[in-house]
Amino acid sequence: MKKFKVLFLILFTISILFSCAKRGTITGGDKDILPPKITSSSPKNFTTNFDKKIIKINFDEYIKVKDIQKQLIISPPMNIAPTVLPQGTASKFISIKINDTLIPNTTYSFNFGQSITDFNEGNAYPQLKYVFSTGIFIDSLSIEGTIKDSYEKNTDNFVNILLYEVDDKYNDSVIYKKTPRYITNTLDSLKTFKIENIKAGKYKLIALKEPNNNYKFDSNKDKIAFYNQTITIPDQSIYELELFKENLKFKSKKPVQASGNRIIMGYEGDAKNLNITAKQRGNILKTKITKFPEKDSVQVWFEPMKNDSIQIGVENLDYKKDYMVKIKNQRQDTLKLTSNAAAILRLNEKFTIKASVPLEKFDVQKMSLTKKDSSKVDFKTNYDDFNQNLEILFTSEPDEKYTFKMVPKAVEDYLGKVNDSLKFSFSTKSLADYGNLKVNLQNVKSFPVIVELTDSKGKILAAQYSEKQTSVEFLLIEPQKYSMRVIYDTNKNKLRDTGNYLEKLQPEEVIHFPTEIDVRANWDVDQAFDLTLIPVEPPKEKKPKK
Repeated sequence: MKKFKVLFLILFTISILFSCAKRGTITGGDKDILPPKITSSSPKNFTTNFDKKIIKINFDEYIKVKDIQKQLIISPPMNIAPTVLPQGTASKFISIKINDTLIPNTTYSFNFGQSITDFNEGNAYPQLKYVFSTGIFIDSLSIEGTIKDSYEKNTDNFVNILLYEVDDKYNDSVIYKKTPRYITNTLDSLKTFKIENIKAGKYKLIALKEPNNNYKFDSNKDKIAFYNQTITIPDQSIYELELFKENLKFKSKKPVQASGNRIIMGYEGDAKNLNITAKQRGNILKTKITKFPEKDSVQVWFEPMKNDSIQIGVENLDYKKDYMVKIKNQRQDTLKLTSNAAAILRLNEKFTIKASVPLEKFDVQKMSLTKKDSSKVDFKTNYDDFNQNLEILFTSEPDEKYTFKMVPKAVEDYLGKVNDSLKFSFSTKSLADYGNLKVNLQNVKSFPVIVELTDSKGKILAAQYSEKQTSVEFLLIEPQKYSMRVIYDTNKNKLRDTGNYLEKLQPEEVIHFPTEIDVRANWDVDQAFDLTLIPVEPPKEKKPKK
């Protein structure tokens, strides 16, 4: 009987264990987090007197190659790119076929970045680098530094860092025409750089953010950074480069007819000194030149005419060009007036009426501005010819409702067309709906400075100019988080000026506040900004006194 009980207990225990095992889940072990390893290469890494056409690198597991066009950096650059196989399929090796003629007595470096990963888990081989020399030794010197944008808070990815040999054949224009001697890239995350396997000598240090990666500077498309002096290697210095986009040289584009009384002409570069004349059969036409909204273009307005041609003459400093525009029968522009205040007018904003056609005559007696109690409000007008804006200037009050009326013939455009009866209604918010920001600048090395508030994407929302005051106020601004930067206005033109490579001109210095500033409704924010150190003092906030 006892034996039977013991046997029963044993069988019962086994059945329980078996049922538990059936309910369990096979995990397959821990997740693979290790990158592939190189088992061998032919020729071996760091080979000298290299004279092969094929390089083969073997791995301990199946790998794949991805983003090779972006990730692979070859220094010095090759005129004909090598063939790297396989791509997109699993393999335990990669082969590199050299298609270019190698330079004698030169150390070559192939940096694969993060392009080599294991096939299953995608674990990247970190910065796989293959080096060889066509001479008797491997060059081992290096240079390093940091890269940042000269104006924006965020710096571009995939910036090329270039070294050009400075010898008796070197001149500053070489970066437009020839590839550099050495190169590296910041790839998709780094803001630091290091160029290795360099030979001793004198060099020019350049950085390019370029869309086509041909290692040649195109001022129309590329951002550039450069170190002013020639670098002598070996050198233990840490170099800081600031990327900037050069101002384009002025260039006009072919004008096109937009209506029966208007031509549009696009342009590149600075149009501050632009002068346009229009002629018909040798006679100068009466025209008006205005800005085309939100485009690098201008509008040339003329008296309507039947089929004919107009000669457009364009001048901007030393730039001159003539165009002939054939005028076809098209519909004329009609006068429309719209307001910038669809519902709400900010307390620090001008009330503006936009005209679709340039205005020429104004009758203030046929305009009126009233408050919600129907009392009249004194105002003045100012017409911005270039932007076609009629500004209604008055002192707005908080938490108020306004109505602006225009009876017929209050304004007349250059074609003699007048307005119909119009009414614009808008309101203002209370003071409690806005915030105030006081910025206390510390350790300012020179004046004047420009203080800008931007959104997270760098769009300027407000700006103040200070010629000597270290305290700058932004009053009645919208509640939100702001980024802030200070610009040293070296040439005192009240603008932020970029650099120029051939003129050896660096961009004006910009200092970014490291964190966003939260401005809340009905709050004052008092913020210190040390222009030499990273600020550690938090903003002081207090409700405004009522």
